[in-house]
Amino acid sequence: MLATQLKQEELCTIKILADLHDVSERTIARDLQLMRDQGMPIDADRGRGGGVRLDRNWGVGRLNLSYPEAVDLLISLAVAEQMKSPMFLANLGSVRRQLIASFSSDKRHKVSGLKSRVLIGSTASTYVQRSVVTTNTRAVQALHQAFLDQRALTIHYENEAGEASRRKIEPHYLLLNYPVWYVMAFDHLREAPRAFRCDRLVAAEVSEIRFRLLPKDHFKQSLEGNAVI
Repeated sequence: MLATQLKQEELCTIKILADLHDVSERTIARDLQLMRDQGMPIDADRGRGGGVRLDRNWGVGRLNLSYPEAVDLLISLAVAEQMKSPMFLANLGSVRRQLIASFSSDKRHKVSGLKSRVLIGSTASTYVQRSVVTTNTRAVQALHQAFLDQRALTIHYENEAGEASRRKIEPHYLLLNYPVWYVMAFDHLREAPRAFRCDRLVAAEVSEIRFRLLPKDHFKQSLEGNAVI
C-alpha cells in the first residue's frame, strides 16, 4: 500500500505518510529503508519541503502474483480464449505460457491441463440469471483449491427449492453458462456425475483424498442439463 502511494504521489513527506497511516515518522522511515533494501528505487529530497517518491517506472514488466492469484488468472485466460472474443486475444496464449512457466516444477504439471478442464457453454436463460445469488467467497476459494489439486470436496449445498444437503464431491470440470458457473463433479451421495451451481455453495471444505480425472464423456448427461441440481 505504501509503495502504491509513493508511486502515485508527486512528492510526499514522511510526516504526511505517518499521518495518513496513523503511525510514527520513525515507523515510516524504517519501512522506507526496508523497501530500499528490497531494491525499490526510492528517491528523497532533503531540506525544507523535501519528501520521498518511488520511481514511476519501477515495476514495469514485473508481476508478483501469489499461486492462487496466478491460478485464477489462468482460469480467466482460459475462459477468454474459449469464448473466442474478437478483442484482446492476440497475446493471451503467450501470457498463459509465461504464467505456467513461472510456476515451480512441482506445480507446473498441475496447471498445464487446466485449460481443457474449463468448459464454455451457452448463455444462461433469463430464468436462470434471475435466480443467481451472491457467491460465498470462502466456499468458492475452497472449490478452486480442490479443483486444481484434484481433491475431494465436502460441500453444504442448497438446490433450487432451497433444500440443503451435505455432499462429498470430486470437482472434475468447471462449466460457464454465462454468467453462471457450474462444477461438474462426481457426487458420492448419488454415486453418479452431477452439476452443481457454484453460487449455491453455502460452505465447502477441501479433503486430503485425491481423485483421478474422468473423461468429459462421463459428464455428458450433466453437460446436457439433465443432471443439474
